[in-house]
Amino acid sequence: MSEEKEVKVKKLSDKQLEKLAAKYSGPRYKTSFSDKMISVITYVVYIFFAFVCLYPFYYIFINTISNNDLSNQGKIIFLPQEIHFENYKRVFQIDGLFHAFEVSLARTIVGTALTVIIAAFLGYMFTRNTLWKRKLWYRFIVATMYFNAGIIPWYLTMLNLGMQNNFWAYIFPMIVNPFYIVLCKTFVEGVPKELQEAAEIDGAGTLRIFWYIITPVIKPILATIAIFAAVNQWNAFQDTLLLVTDTKLHTLQYVLYNYINAANSIKAISSTSSSASVADSLAHVATATSVRMTVTIFVVTPIILVYPFFQKYFTKGIMIGAVKG
Repeated sequence: MSEEKEVKVKKLSDKQLEKLAAKYSGPRYKTSFSDKMISVITYVVYIFFAFVCLYPFYYIFINTISNNDLSNQGKIIFLPQEIHFENYKRVFQIDGLFHAFEVSLARTIVGTALTVIIAAFLGYMFTRNTLWKRKLWYRFIVATMYFNAGIIPWYLTMLNLGMQNNFWAYIFPMIVNPFYIVLCKTFVEGVPKELQEAAEIDGAGTLRIFWYIITPVIKPILATIAIFAAVNQWNAFQDTLLLVTDTKLHTLQYVLYNYINAANSIKAISSTSSSASVADSLAHVATATSVRMTVTIFVVTPIILVYPFFQKYFTKGIMIGAVKG
């Protein structure tokens, strides 16, 4: 029978074979009008939400490169007018800007790395039954999510710990975050216990299991935490405002914060500018609105550039880490 079928197939012409291929490779059902309308509505809704998310950034950017007077009057809505880049030139002329950028970059990298490692390790340890009083310590950490002593006790504690004018004042208060620990703990609980048991049978200790077994498996939640921690570190400036007087430790956000305040007063701008021509230019051209928007673009851009590298882990990490099982 199989030989007869092969003979029949060989007798088919090329045109017949093409017709058969087109018949079975094409769509097996016709799209109805209602399905097409649903698809159109879906695309319209998604385009609308994409526009709502992207337009604020576009609006801020076109206002930074447009005529400052028109921007201050709220006349720049969709298209830039009288394009110029003086606002960005002024920002780059701020004294100590690049050193402050280095400080912010250093605190972001170091703080994010330590936050991720500690959150992952504590989250893993709270899943091990061998940890002494693990439920007590876990509840103690979670309780700090709901109770906050306030800024004055925090400030006094930091002074007693010798954190004034200290780079580690940017790192230590933020590396233990209860929310991140809860996410890691929930994620680790979803990892098959057989992996850990097999490693223990082979003689692996707690640290080896954590580093070689747990860490590679929980990369999605670690990437998610890294995004949260990096954004918090990059945007922080209140700790600089309260604890740091040494200009060598000023962060980018604090320098730009002072610049925004100075932009509201011509006297302040004149006294803080290193060049008289820069001061005159600010007095005649720059407005508080243009300064705020230019600083916003300057601060937000690094985070926007970093986010796409972690985005593929973000959705999976936050969903799996937030729902047990």
